[in-house]
Amino acid sequence: MIREVVAIENDLVKKILDGDPEHFRIFIEKYRKLVFHIIHRLVDDETEQEELGQEIFVKIYQSLPSFRFQSNLATWITKIAYNTCLNYLRKKKTPLYEDQFSAEGLKEDETRNRNHGIEGVSSGSILQDEALMKNEMSGFLHREINGLPVQYRKIITFYHLDNMSYKEIAEVMNIPEGTVKSYMFRARKILKDRLLARYKPEELCP
Repeated sequence: MIREVVAIENDLVKKILDGDPEHFRIFIEKYRKLVFHIIHRLVDDETEQEELGQEIFVKIYQSLPSFRFQSNLATWITKIAYNTCLNYLRKKKTPLYEDQFSAEGLKEDETRNRNHGIEGVSSGSILQDEALMKNEMSGFLHREINGLPVQYRKIITFYHLDNMSYKEIAEVMNIPEGTVKSYMFRARKILKDRLLARYKPEELCP
């Protein structure tokens, strides 16, 4: 089944590269939901979202000749969409992290991961709040996720809502898996602290 899906995706890309505009329209219809899901999770300004969507699909079209058919097409598209949104946010000088969780702190976590192995964070503290995250579809948790700093919001979304693996997230964000786990640890800590400050424990884990 997976091979059939990959074959269909690759055939679609090849037809676009052969200069068939109708197949790029089909491509847009097929992946529009994915692209705008990413945009909506990262960019709050509704007036900019449609323009960003157009920009992303232009970049995808321009980048298709460099697509490696061994790669997962959806992950490749996600990477372009994520980077385009990130560049937009940087131009707007939107903070990507909270002050108390700065880049320096992330580097310390990365060093600890390298010294103790990539599972050093995930095997202990990063999993201790798994019960809380199982409630991910609840309304209040969605609201709190949307209020996270951009990078932490995205790492939680990729992993818990989009069911992406650490490896896929690392590919999209162009960072080591150890850094992905550091992001996850810090994102969960912010989220847990905010939830416990606003809700009773029995509301979070019924």
